[in-house]
Amino acid sequence: MNDDLPNKQEPRSWLERLSHFLHPEPQDREELLTLLQEAVEHKLLDPDAMEMIQGVIDVSEMQVRDIMVPRAHMVVVEIDSEPKDFIPAIKASGHSRFPVIGETRDEIKGILLAKDLIDIDFRQEQTPSLTFNWSSLLRPAFFVPESKRLDALLREFRQKSMHMALIVDEYGGIAGLVTIEDILEEIVGEITDEHDISEDAYIKKNPDSTYLVKALAPIDEFNEYFGSELSDEDFDTIGGLVTQTAGHLPKRGEIVTIGTLEFKIINTDNRRIRLIEVRKV
Repeated sequence: MNDDLPNKQEPRSWLERLSHFLHPEPQDREELLTLLQEAVEHKLLDPDAMEMIQGVIDVSEMQVRDIMVPRAHMVVVEIDSEPKDFIPAIKASGHSRFPVIGETRDEIKGILLAKDLIDIDFRQEQTPSLTFNWSSLLRPAFFVPESKRLDALLREFRQKSMHMALIVDEYGGIAGLVTIEDILEEIVGEITDEHDISEDAYIKKNPDSTYLVKALAPIDEFNEYFGSELSDEDFDTIGGLVTQTAGHLPKRGEIVTIGTLEFKIINTDNRRIRLIEVRKV
């Protein structure tokens, strides 16, 4: 018997199995993830790349209802309101797109882009009597059912060059909204901008007397900053405490109250809270 001949009964290497499971029609999702994790352990795949792959797989199995901003927490503009009334709210929100509504949130007139108000804002201050014309500002709204898969919506966003979708429930009412950034954050994690907290800080005070707090902020540091006495017996971080108090993983826009402090979820993914707005009540 030739010892140089391969043993046909020898188990395939992890690389061979990975190649098999990367076939266009993989049969076992969990084994695929196991093989990818082995690749990370063998330093053939970067941990950040692995997390992104996990995010892509998660997105393919999630629906828009899983990450949408609920209708009650949408920042909207009423079509009958004057610029002097809604522009301050737009500036304070930090968002770039806003549904414009009629009498109720189910009556969507279109989408307003904050950048389109730059010139209008100055003109209103200089010429208060100027008639405000919505027709030149409203963009068409994009509607999708709440059961739509996130990967399919991301593809539509790209094809239609859209950045926001209004979510419609089974009765035809508006259930909430979702943006392209919401989906991308499920894949790559939190996308920060110039308004976010710096990497070396856990807490940032806002001009409106609210505070942005990273969910990873240690409870003892939080207590020292706010003069509070939140328990760190079961959890080390403020995000863990808020999740425990809520009894579930809170969604973006959800509010949890602990004692005299109100915690509004600003950013989250399908695994953990990332950023919280804190207000003293």
